[in-house]
Amino acid sequence: MQYRSLGKSGIDVSIICLGTMTWGRQNSEQDAHQQIDYALTQGVNFFDTAEIYPPPVNEETPKLYGTTEKHLGTWLAKNASRRDKVIIASKVVGGSELDWIRPDLSANGRSITDKANILAAFEASLQRLQTDYIDLYQIHWPSRATNFFGQLNYKHDADNQALDRFAEIVETMNTLITQGKIRAWGVSNETPYGLMEYQRHADRLNMRGLDSIQNPYSLLNRSFEVGLAEIAIRNEMPLLAYSPLGFGVLSGKYLDGKMPATSRLAVQPDYWLRFSNELSVAATRDYVALAQKYQLDAAQMALAFVNQQPFVASNIIGATTMEQLQSNIASADITLSAELLADIEILHQQYGTPSP
Repeated sequence: MQYRSLGKSGIDVSIICLGTMTWGRQNSEQDAHQQIDYALTQGVNFFDTAEIYPPPVNEETPKLYGTTEKHLGTWLAKNASRRDKVIIASKVVGGSELDWIRPDLSANGRSITDKANILAAFEASLQRLQTDYIDLYQIHWPSRATNFFGQLNYKHDADNQALDRFAEIVETMNTLITQGKIRAWGVSNETPYGLMEYQRHADRLNMRGLDSIQNPYSLLNRSFEVGLAEIAIRNEMPLLAYSPLGFGVLSGKYLDGKMPATSRLAVQPDYWLRFSNELSVAATRDYVALAQKYQLDAAQMALAFVNQQPFVASNIIGATTMEQLQSNIASADITLSAELLADIEILHQQYGTPSP
């Protein structure tokens, strides 16, 4: 297993991070504990969760809210002596219409990412996780109107800008660091503008800036390479790549109209729109064929591609079965040849980013 630096935090994380968003809906507490135990035996030390997990956010969410953190917490309670061996990352929700999360702290029917909400969310996560600190704490998505979760066609709204309290967030996260409650902080689903605004305010306040950014990145979505990759390297804000298989699409299991009943896209059908367009399907078919040409498992090839990127600190995988977990973690042992990487670039030139 490889380990890479989490920004300027002094924390080394495994190149493979175990994502947990299936726990509590597609996976039971017993499944979750089994996944953690196996991952640790393979050298994985990094586990990513969020207060909002498990998704999707719908009418069932209030009943399931926080379940994923609870499953991780019961493992931590049983393995208290191993707490310093695992790196736990969690997230506070961004501004949204999820006002049922903290109704007393919401405004105009929207959740707010301000000091009060961050601290309330953080303390609730500590209780669910049954720990007294979180290694990496992240803002799950921006509050301002901007492009994330596959959105395109940016439409500027000057009045909306104030929804992101950059300075207040920087100060709040630094307070948590000073108190020893978190070791690092980061953002998710952010833009180049957002990263630089956080850095600008951190520099102005002489405070700790971002340690990481968690955004989607895969063979089907390489948009991070435009703008964000340079910032990640130059400013030591590495990527924690999520959805590296495009919700499992790059394994090839959805080709020819297939929709496995227990799959991620069956549970979250709204995401299928990103991957069901003609260009995405054609690109997936060709990437799967390329893996077969080199006698590689398609999912492992896709993961290995992400692992080899210089701006990536960790690749967040997810699995609903132990077989998937074992295969995904094993991608850390695969190095793609220069010839194969050149063939990938040929396909990328042809298809670009069909699934943003």
